[in-house]
Amino acid sequence: MRIPAEVTLPAALVLVLATTGAAVASPSAPASGPPACRQSGLSVAAGASDRPATLRISVTNRGAGSCVIDRVPTVVFGDLDGPALPVPEGGSAPYRLPSGSTAHAVVRTLYPAATELRVVDRLTVAADPAHPGRTFDAAALGTPDGIRVWEPVTTWWQGSRAAADAALDRYAG
Repeated sequence: MRIPAEVTLPAALVLVLATTGAAVASPSAPASGPPACRQSGLSVAAGASDRPATLRISVTNRGAGSCVIDRVPTVVFGDLDGPALPVPEGGSAPYRLPSGSTAHAVVRTLYPAATELRVVDRLTVAADPAHPGRTFDAAALGTPDGIRVWEPVTTWWQGSRAAADAALDRYAG
């Protein structure tokens, strides 16, 4: 399935989920918990990693109080179809992000036994599928010749870089 470039990141995610038969869950906060984070109150970052075929991403809550993002970062590569798949598998669920706190994830861009690949010039990271996200060009991520992609996966948000690394290490796919 090819998603037109003019389709926003949240709309693309809903389109992919709907056409694959996956359930679309609302990542919004429970009625008794913190509110959903506004993108304007978050700082999203992405950068190179010391691990092969991986990138590090993070989100920091710059707001005055705790808020909720989705536990699975939304990571889309250039104009390729769909976001990176979460590891472990699982759908949307709230992830509480206290004021001033940072959550971390690791994105594996290239399946270890890949015999094929695509090269893209950018990726977009959103802390929640309801947000349009922030786009990073390949050069800013330390890959000026493009980001090599095949069957990308992302960890759920974690409380530290070490926890994100460990989450990826547990995934044997």
